[in-house]
Amino acid sequence: MKNLKWALFVCVLAFFASCGYRFEGGGYIKNDVTRVAVKVLENKSSETGSGIAFTNALIREIIQKTDTKVGDESQATAILEGTIKAITFATLSRSTTESVLERRVAATVDLKLTNKDGDVIWSVKNFTSTEEYTVSEDKITDESNKREAVDKIAIRSAEKLISNMMTNF
Repeated sequence: MKNLKWALFVCVLAFFASCGYRFEGGGYIKNDVTRVAVKVLENKSSETGSGIAFTNALIREIIQKTDTKVGDESQATAILEGTIKAITFATLSRSTTESVLERRVAATVDLKLTNKDGDVIWSVKNFTSTEEYTVSEDKITDESNKREAVDKIAIRSAEKLISNMMTNF
């Protein structure tokens, strides 16, 4: 009788352990894309270094959330490339007509994933993400706040884009 209870316990444990529950993430960014090369995004905005920030955010997201490996083009099954079309700034609030308190940054990105033959596997155009930041009278602090907002947009965009890529959004 003890052996029967033990066997039943092991069977129930095995059932729940193999029932398919898993944490978010994992899997390839697309069906057969086991290795991807990520090209530095072309930066058509006036924000220096944004192409690198967005590219690094995409690479981090692929490495952390998928089973796809990031490498060079010679070993890749697909290539991820794109363009930062624009990074724009708009005033959110003012204390006076000449004094800005907060701004909104918006980044617009085009991205495509192609296979080795150049066929587009996945793409998105005019993907936009925004972030707000506090304007400072001190130029160094203001530039730092602006850079931090752009970096947050890069991270948020990468999260959404890679997630969309994986779910055939």
